[in-house]
Amino acid sequence: MITKRLAVLPLAAFLALPALPAAAADSVPISVKVNMARILRINAPAATVIVGNPGVADVTIQDPQTLVLTGKSYGQTNLIVLDAMGNPIADTLLEVVQQQADTITVYQGSARTTLACAPICQPIIMMGDDPAFSSAAVASSNLVRSAAQ
Repeated sequence: MITKRLAVLPLAAFLALPALPAAAADSVPISVKVNMARILRINAPAATVIVGNPGVADVTIQDPQTLVLTGKSYGQTNLIVLDAMGNPIADTLLEVVQQQADTITVYQGSARTTLACAPICQPIIMMGDDPAFSSAAVASSNLVRSAAQ
């Protein structure tokens, strides 16, 4: 039985993911890569989720015990999960990080571009890239998508 003084716990206590050591549960943020999504399964039903800075991450309730965390931009924010009565059941840090594997960043003066290389390098859109490069990558993607319809 959970008493009132234990009502607010780090989300790590409710996640159905590999358990964190008790001492680290308060300090280890939940990590997601920018432009990627991650499933968080929780043991207590959630009715409301609140993200401190929605520009950094977004969390939606897929079902009462499944949350979808999406990294929107680099940085840290917090996540609060409330039950149906509005009581907090979790409060934890979220960290949005850059995907490192198979990417290359190219600098041409002050213009930055990012390529995904797995195994052939192709342009991808990353926050902070040169706007002209990003626009060209989006236009190319839209052209391919329209041709497929």
